[in-house]
Amino acid sequence: MLQDLALYGYWRSTAAYRVRIALALKGLDWENHPVHLVRDGGEQHGATYRAINPQELVPALVDGERVFTQSLAIVEYLDEMVPEPPLLPVDPRGRARVRALAQTIACDIHPLGNLRVLQALEARFGATEAQRADWNRHWMAVGLAAFEAMLADNVATGTFCHGDEPGLADICLIPQLYNAARWQLPLDAYPTIHRIQAECMALPAFQAAAPERQPDAPPAGA
Repeated sequence: MLQDLALYGYWRSTAAYRVRIALALKGLDWENHPVHLVRDGGEQHGATYRAINPQELVPALVDGERVFTQSLAIVEYLDEMVPEPPLLPVDPRGRARVRALAQTIACDIHPLGNLRVLQALEARFGATEAQRADWNRHWMAVGLAAFEAMLADNVATGTFCHGDEPGLADICLIPQLYNAARWQLPLDAYPTIHRIQAECMALPAFQAAAPERQPDAPPAGA
């Protein structure tokens, strides 16, 4: 049984965004603990948060006295603890396909544009803001092109990435598309992705998890 869930995250973190979607799809209540990733050099590097997650990354989910890290591990934990609605298919082949889609986002695209990578590009190699943006758009475009090919003309693709109910792959995709918009990467080359994005964002769970809806998000226009 889940107890007193608390999520440590940041409104604009795509990894924390994934967990928020999963929590919303499961209909779970949780307490928000913002960790500002930029203020004062990043609150994630402070001793208080480092005691929660030694990686100094968000998200971290606290369930009673237990702490879970890594967004995909957290989402699968929630899926196992609260089986309905399921976020992974019941058949092994379907589960493998969904995990491959999810990891294409979480393991291949997202890490290359993560905050600490972009900061390292600037600090160690003198990359300008324009160069960092170009780097980010390049790797997102490469990854999303592969993701589109994995979806297009595949009989397992339905209303959502796999079948007609949202699942783990969609949970990873939508935050990455938020990041694509932030870095001004057009989605015209990815029609299947664009269609699935519209289906997801019509659902209350995805709407509630959106970055701009979070209490630590700055006011519009700020």
